[in-house]
Amino acid sequence: MRYHVSRESSVVPHFNAAVNIRSIDRFGQDAVTDQPYILVLYYSRGGATAKMARQVVRGVECVTGIEALLRTVPSLSEVADEADDAPLAATQEDLRACSGLVLGSPTRFGNMAAPLKQFLDESSALWLQGALIDRPAGVFTSTSSLHGGQESTLLSMMLPLVHHGMVIVGVPYSVPELRATEGGGTPYGASHWATESGDRELDANEAAICRALGKRVAEWARLALES
Repeated sequence: MRYHVSRESSVVPHFNAAVNIRSIDRFGQDAVTDQPYILVLYYSRGGATAKMARQVVRGVECVTGIEALLRTVPSLSEVADEADDAPLAATQEDLRACSGLVLGSPTRFGNMAAPLKQFLDESSALWLQGALIDRPAGVFTSTSSLHGGQESTLLSMMLPLVHHGMVIVGVPYSVPELRATEGGGTPYGASHWATESGDRELDANEAAICRALGKRVAEWARLALES
């Protein structure tokens, strides 16, 4: 990862670079950084959304001077379903200090999963402060059926971000994989068709769209920081 954003740059209102934030680097190790970062925050039960999140991280890391902070949210179930190698659980401070946000969730009847919604429901203090106004954000999802609520799930994640005053970054059709995909991928955000058995891996087009989303959010964050 590369670090070249000047700390002397003027910033838009409510848009501040992170200072001394615990991060996870590309090898999954804890680190401390004073660099601006994109918070890649997801919930995953079967593992498909987690794989998408790591592709989003790769896209973020293509942008000079912006780091990726990979975080998850804990399950609300009494039965633990997080993988042993899952990243740390996100805090509201991770959200407050981010320069941009990418949210990911599997679909639950066309909506985001409850653990992710609960985390967002707890962000009222940040909303009252206007802490996230003008920061870029994107969304991604995984479903078991091709028409199983991908776009409505993406829209459900956008709603609280709009209330926070965030700027939604989608996936334009200038991304060639969006026109070529035979699985997931929408202009609203990245998506993956996992099938009902859950054994369909991310295909090349789906993975490329995830990376494109991460890169676009990071590019918009860098533009805001340099303005």
